[in-house]
Amino acid sequence: MKKYLVETYYTCTFKTVHFLNNLDDSEMSKIDQRTDGEVEVIDVKLNNRKTKKIGGKKDEKITNNKIEKKLPENISNQIKVQQHENKTNPINLKLKNSSRFKMPDRRKGYIQKAQIGDHKVYLHTGEYDDGKIGEIFIDTNKEGELVKAMMNNFAIAISLGLQYGVPLEEYVDAFIDTKFEPSGNVIGNDRILSASSILDYVFRELAISYLGKEELAHTPSISNSKNISANNTDDKFLKIVKNITSKGFVRSNYEEKLVDLSDVRINLKTKN
Repeated sequence: MKKYLVETYYTCTFKTVHFLNNLDDSEMSKIDQRTDGEVEVIDVKLNNRKTKKIGGKKDEKITNNKIEKKLPENISNQIKVQQHENKTNPINLKLKNSSRFKMPDRRKGYIQKAQIGDHKVYLHTGEYDDGKIGEIFIDTNKEGELVKAMMNNFAIAISLGLQYGVPLEEYVDAFIDTKFEPSGNVIGNDRILSASSILDYVFRELAISYLGKEELAHTPSISNSKNISANNTDDKFLKIVKNITSKGFVRSNYEEKLVDLSDVRINLKTKN
């Protein structure tokens, strides 16, 4: 059986303090050749990028001797201590979660038109198959190209965050009650009557529609607060409706939005 030795590289950060009689160009040019400095180790880190396998046990002694000769004694001692700690305590690698949950090509959602002061705002949402929000678009009128571009790219940034797993609650807490123009009375939304800014209105609407935060609404919900998941989970028709209907559009009140057509009879016979 072959045995391999792993050669490990460390990145050392240290500083050297010299006491100079004269601070001039000639002294500074020879500063690297002086050996009277006091060395203080700041940090020693494992450099995984340069770690590699080498031939056998003989190379281990050679490399250890090279390290001891090139570095001061206190630095080499700290490297040995660090090597011993790495052997006894395994290194915990933190893996970055880079998984993005992309939206389906054909998706649900809704469009809410409202007017804040003299400005019209169109909020577009996109949902996953389970009804969770995954993207938004914000369109405004009476705004310059710069403002429209900024709002468009802001919506893209929010959408990317939602698709990478950022909870909608974090955005709601961050942007609720932000104040800038346009602001004032809201026309066209049955739950929000005023907003301090476009962002305040947008995330207040999203919080009511997708998070059920009724405390952020200015008017009470027209439908009752019946829990449909508790009693009607086995209703196949309701499951179908929930799968094809936008959760944000009906604000989770599926039963109140249904129209019962069970008693309606349609005559499909054609007259000759």
